[in-house]
Amino acid sequence: MKSLAPYLFAAGILIFIAVFADFLTPFDPYVQDLEGALAPPNEINILGTDRYGRDVLSRVIVGSQTTLCASLLLLAVISIVGSFIGAICGYKGGRLDTFLMRMSDIFLAFPQMVFAIAAAGALGGGLLNAAAALAIIGWPKYARIARGLVLSIKSMPYFDAAKMSGSNSMQILFNHVFPNILGTILVTAALDIGTIIMELAGLSFLGLGAMPPTAEWGAMMNNGRSMLQTAPWIILAPGFAIFITVATFNLLGDKLRDYLGGNLS
Repeated sequence: MKSLAPYLFAAGILIFIAVFADFLTPFDPYVQDLEGALAPPNEINILGTDRYGRDVLSRVIVGSQTTLCASLLLLAVISIVGSFIGAICGYKGGRLDTFLMRMSDIFLAFPQMVFAIAAAGALGGGLLNAAAALAIIGWPKYARIARGLVLSIKSMPYFDAAKMSGSNSMQILFNHVFPNILGTILVTAALDIGTIIMELAGLSFLGLGAMPPTAEWGAMMNNGRSMLQTAPWIILAPGFAIFITVATFNLLGDKLRDYLGGNLS
């Protein structure tokens, strides 16, 4: 647990910044000051200003609220819904299992980001539609994992004992199935946080996610890409924020997998 603590602490700091972003910004991230536009990093604006004179540091901090909180919420929905579908399929079997697994095969056949771009474009863009597009393509992975785990659990003696004791389906699922697949789902979700963040930021970078003037890391990089040579801080600041956040959660996922490895094997 000691080796896991630093990564939990680092992830906790990032989540704290995202939750309390409105109280941590030195300036209003949406107030424009055209006279101070494109100011390089200085003692007042630590990370400089963008083309509209908005403080980049304040927008990066508020952007964490949009990017990180949206990614964590999206991941929670995908993992919970996908795992529940997979558990039901593995437990019940039959036509429902066949139908839903064939549906998941169809979604898994598409490259995830390509499908998300097409779906987000068809839905009309916007952060909510981008999240919906990623949710549509994201749930089959967790459904497949949960289904495989449930099929394995069904061969265990305690599963037969629970059925013979008179427990109904919901009692078996919540008392014996979900607790035994939670560790694997949790590790998978932790490893997927970085991917979700990059995909959501990628859709915003392409103009299919958060819309201006919303502060979001991918959208900020898109707005500053034309000035990479003249004002590199506009694109480097949110890019570095994405790098730090993704690296932190990827390392956390790796350590969590090692920590729970004994229970998952």
